[in-house]
Amino acid sequence: VSRTASRPLAAGDISTFQSFVFLGGQLSLALCVLLCLNYYSIVLGAASLSLVITYPLMKRITYWPQLVLGLTFNWGALLGWSAIKGSCEWSVCLPLYLAGVMWTLVYDTIYAHQDKRDDIIIGVKSTALQLKEDTKQWLSGFSLAMLLSLCMVGMNCNQTFPYYSAVAAIGAHLAHQIYTLDIDKPEDCWKKFASNRTIGVLLFIGIVLGNL
Repeated sequence: VSRTASRPLAAGDISTFQSFVFLGGQLSLALCVLLCLNYYSIVLGAASLSLVITYPLMKRITYWPQLVLGLTFNWGALLGWSAIKGSCEWSVCLPLYLAGVMWTLVYDTIYAHQDKRDDIIIGVKSTALQLKEDTKQWLSGFSLAMLLSLCMVGMNCNQTFPYYSAVAAIGAHLAHQIYTLDIDKPEDCWKKFASNRTIGVLLFIGIVLGNL
């Protein structure tokens, strides 16, 4: 699409072979990290490969590739816990995983609205094309599910006031983000998408202070 035409592979700055070499290097480093973990985490990490391999194809199969991205991208919510504990505490890990999936649906649907005109021409699918003018209502639903899941995480691992304060701040940020979003302005979609880094920072601070 026009927005990504200057990226190295699309612009021809690197060859397909060079990109495969780079990918191979990244995967090799990732494998080295995985093999340093406990056996439970190695198996759990390997289980994510089916999602990693199939996600790039989803835009040609379903209008919900953002959901598959969420399932793939947030696997670390499970793997991070098991790497420390040797197994997963599902009462904590599953709602944390769900919160991450819902968050991904929020920010990547916003991201997808940047490319919807090109996507129609190219023939690929996205939640932006599926939800259309109902996007804000769906984003509100995803956000609510995310916040409820984060509250469940906090209750199941005995989090304290700073954590819940951070969750409240995240809720306010999401509400403002969705209310002011203009899905027909790519520059505004990018701005709102990028502002999700604030959500990550808020949650991280809330977890740290909550444990302290």
